[in-house]
Amino acid sequence: MNSSKSPGLAGFGVLKNTTCHTEKKISVFFSIIFMTVGILSNSLAIVILMKAYQRFRQKSKASFLLLASGLVVTDLFGHLINGAIAVFVYASDKDWIRFNQSNILCSVFGICMVFFGLCPLFLGSVMAVERCIGVTKPIFHSTKMTSRHVKMMLTMVCLFAVLIALLPILRFRAYQIQASRTWCFYKTEHVEDWEDRFYLLLFSCLGFLALAISFLCNAVTGITLLRVKFKSQQRQGRSHHFEMIIQLLAIMCVSCICWSPFLVTMARIGINEGRSKDTCETILFALRMATWNQILDPWVYILLRKAVLRNLYKITSGCCGMHVINLHMWELSSIKNSLKVAAISESPGSSKQINLQPLSSMGQ
Repeated sequence: MNSSKSPGLAGFGVLKNTTCHTEKKISVFFSIIFMTVGILSNSLAIVILMKAYQRFRQKSKASFLLLASGLVVTDLFGHLINGAIAVFVYASDKDWIRFNQSNILCSVFGICMVFFGLCPLFLGSVMAVERCIGVTKPIFHSTKMTSRHVKMMLTMVCLFAVLIALLPILRFRAYQIQASRTWCFYKTEHVEDWEDRFYLLLFSCLGFLALAISFLCNAVTGITLLRVKFKSQQRQGRSHHFEMIIQLLAIMCVSCICWSPFLVTMARIGINEGRSKDTCETILFALRMATWNQILDPWVYILLRKAVLRNLYKITSGCCGMHVINLHMWELSSIKNSLKVAAISESPGSSKQINLQPLSSMGQ
């Protein structure tokens, strides 16, 4: 009788009078599929990034590869740890009272959900800032953005995400088993305490802030690349510009589409003090949408590479009956070529060289 008031069972309150029911076979199927596809896709992306790092060892490329590798490794461990816990919960028939008497598993699950949710968003925004600096300020990027600095940024981002995930534990606030009894997170039902609202709003605000930074930096990067492309009036590097812009747009769209439903749902619950009309099925749908972001992230780097885009362009042009333009050799990476063109455009003599080209042609 008194055990229900103990701290170890603080997360079991939601198990009573729950109205959320999920089909066991379908839910197990979704969990296994998400975990398997996520692990395979991220492992493939890691192999591609490792080969790219061995092939291109330029300083300008190293920082991007380190950040991309950190993002993919984080997604991989997120699928591995969260997926394994979710499958174990389904295999145990969601009987939390039997295997989680001390609430340790729920706390670990909640910490992992918060950490592996925020860390990829933070890394995506850091990558967007790094690309923006590399394109707009190539000299500063080549001299200041060293591999050691990038590793320090990765460490700081991970430590900050860990701090946010451990904040409820440090404040002696237990993570709660959600209404579907399949995952743990902040308290989302009967939210009355200001601290519970604070955690939900903090998670949502940090997620939206990371998406906003990514959107802003990617927009600046894309506009800068287009301006340099039309200003230089050179065909060299045109394919690299299009490759870069396509990757930026894909990453930005995937993150916004996948994460916005979950962030909006959590923010609405925090603002409405748990009186939100969001049902358990709505929250589960938003959670699965967020999970797809970690699955699609590596495929952006796998599919939207220069070789794949070049072959896709040739196939599309052939199917449409268009003449395939003999594109320039893509012997340089997109970031290296963007830095080269941006540096030329920023140099004082670039305008003189461009103005002298028509005069020399007239003299001939």
